[in-house]
Amino acid sequence: MPGLSVAIFATDNDQRAVLQVLVDGTGVAHTACSSASLPLTPSDPVVCRTQAFSPEVLIVDLAVDAIAGALRALEVLHQEFPQSAIFAVGPMTQPQLIVSAMRAGVREYLERPPNTTDLLEAFVRLSGTRRKPGRESSRGKVFTIVNAKGGAGATTVAVNLAIALQTINPRTALVDLAHLGHCALHMHLKPAFTITDALSNLHRLDASLLDSFMVRHDRGLQVLAGVSTPIPIEPSASDFARLFDMIVGMFHYVVVDASSRLDSATRLASNLSEKILLIAHADVASLWSAGRVAQYLGETGSRDRFALVLNRYRKVTGFNEGETEAAIGAPVLWRIPNQFFAVSTAIDRGVPVMNTSNTEIARSFSGLATLLTKDDLEVKRSAWSLFKTV
Repeated sequence: MPGLSVAIFATDNDQRAVLQVLVDGTGVAHTACSSASLPLTPSDPVVCRTQAFSPEVLIVDLAVDAIAGALRALEVLHQEFPQSAIFAVGPMTQPQLIVSAMRAGVREYLERPPNTTDLLEAFVRLSGTRRKPGRESSRGKVFTIVNAKGGAGATTVAVNLAIALQTINPRTALVDLAHLGHCALHMHLKPAFTITDALSNLHRLDASLLDSFMVRHDRGLQVLAGVSTPIPIEPSASDFARLFDMIVGMFHYVVVDASSRLDSATRLASNLSEKILLIAHADVASLWSAGRVAQYLGETGSRDRFALVLNRYRKVTGFNEGETEAAIGAPVLWRIPNQFFAVSTAIDRGVPVMNTSNTEIARSFSGLATLLTKDDLEVKRSAWSLFKTV
């Protein structure tokens, strides 16, 4: 049989039959097996039966009357079939469902019911990624940067952290989610397109088109620039979910500069994130605001991933770090030294402080990047390889 081998999981018989016809109709894939039940545990017999076919793609139907079971099945399949790509088919009107599916290990999220073109494009993207040496099929890690209050320095942290992460893995992207984007300004970039262009072209967005909407910094970092004028009508959370579904499939690290934006888009990015970094100063107003921001963004289940980054840090009499962590409900992860003149000069010149790697503040951003990636298996493998070649 030609092309990719596919296993289909759908409790609805009609939907399962439609999916099989669509898969076989692409001409680049074939249905190796299908199941009317969803595996809820690793010992489920359907797991063993499916493993016998060694499918390269698993398609799971997210029926509206069985969402909880389908999400559990995604987790089991992601665990038991680590080499297979998982596609989910579900409604596009529920952004939280899309986020939950992506966190469960889904590589592609397609509208229910899909069409042959949608499936074909997804298969082509998967095949193209697997042909490129050094590209793994896992989802990228997202780090969302949020101001505790205006002017705390989220964009400065996001830009320099992204450059630091890019030195660890070249597949790093910076996404400017702010209501008025400043990332490009900090990097002296003049983007021809912004995040609005990507959101306006979701109906035909693929990896190549998204890449064309991004601008590359001279250090190699790819940037999806923020809007240069306020948008009268904001895109829906579902639109942002579909955009991030594409981005986390293309990049290993994704830094999101949310700045002071507090809405469903930032909540969505937070729910997708490995870490949400609250940028604050060591003063009462800033820390009080950090607690309120964490409470708001954490209402949808991401509270345990929050951490404080104290920017422009200097020792303050009476500041108790333990009491602060307890009050906010988030640990102090990092402290960035107070070098206001160096940072403000860098912003004015459009040259991030990471470009001067021998400075204390540049080393601080590099240290933060190292801390965030210390458990990354790919980073460990890279470090081990370098050690072996010395």
